[in-house]
Amino acid sequence: MQEYALIVHTIPVGVLGASGYAGRELCGLIAAHPSLTLAFATANEQRGERLDLGGGQSVTFCAPDAAPLDRAALVFSALPHGASKPAVEGALQAGAKVVDLSSDYRAGHPGSEGIPYGLTELHRDAVRGASLVANPGCYPTSVLVALWPLVRAGRLVPGATITINSASGVTGAGNSPKRDLLFGEITEDFRAYGTGNTHRHLTEMRATMHTLGADVDLLFTPHLLPVARGILSTITVPVTHHDDDALALYRDAFASEPFLQVSERPPALRDVVHRNTVRVFAQPVADVRQPTLQVIAAIDNLQKGAAGQALQNANVMLGLDETAGLRW
Repeated sequence: MQEYALIVHTIPVGVLGASGYAGRELCGLIAAHPSLTLAFATANEQRGERLDLGGGQSVTFCAPDAAPLDRAALVFSALPHGASKPAVEGALQAGAKVVDLSSDYRAGHPGSEGIPYGLTELHRDAVRGASLVANPGCYPTSVLVALWPLVRAGRLVPGATITINSASGVTGAGNSPKRDLLFGEITEDFRAYGTGNTHRHLTEMRATMHTLGADVDLLFTPHLLPVARGILSTITVPVTHHDDDALALYRDAFASEPFLQVSERPPALRDVVHRNTVRVFAQPVADVRQPTLQVIAAIDNLQKGAAGQALQNANVMLGLDETAGLRW
């Protein structure tokens, strides 16, 4: 694929489900990418409409069944959960590599066996040789990156419960019209949802933690923020012991990773919006009997939590510079 890129200068890629927030973000990233060109972008209800990509570029949405799959070296599927799998199979049969942004092939889901879970920094070698990669969910990306250095160092207490409180901007819920996402419903408000440890993203978080060798329970509660984009996850982690420098494990784990950043203070959403970055802070919890860390992670749910990470995976799959077309 690297030879192909050198010959024609740019590699054609397509986006299925391009009218959603993640799909539109992908189209914009592809338009600004030095080695990719957007061959097509599909939408159902918005077929025939034009999307302005900036810089004088635009794309007209085509119908899903009119997508020229055989013209793309790689296809991104930003279709809804459950609807993505047949479209992915069609793209693979047409000879394209695929990055799927739905949950259909993610870790822990039926049919995910043998398909790399595209948390790129943890599974880069598997992503590099894959024809299909399952892009992680936004919440799991913030949580798993924050926990990975502790798992890697063997610091988690076996059988412990890790408590995760995450707050997301409303673009994480998609752009289908919903009464509870109207401006008048979300502004000046803050609320939990998916309570009782029932949120669908727990499946891939639990499966990935198990694969990493962690014997823990996860108690996850998502919240809705009255902002457009960004996720802030606050994670309470029982650990075997503390270091004098709580961030030392993170500096070591993130040392060669441009998109994983150690923060010397609790990160804020403004630190990460419009960037393909996970920014993490950790500190010991005072006045508790069990050694405990409080870990705080911030991401942009449409960048590292969706489109940005999908492009990062595509860069690896196509043999390009992993950071091409992405900000950090």
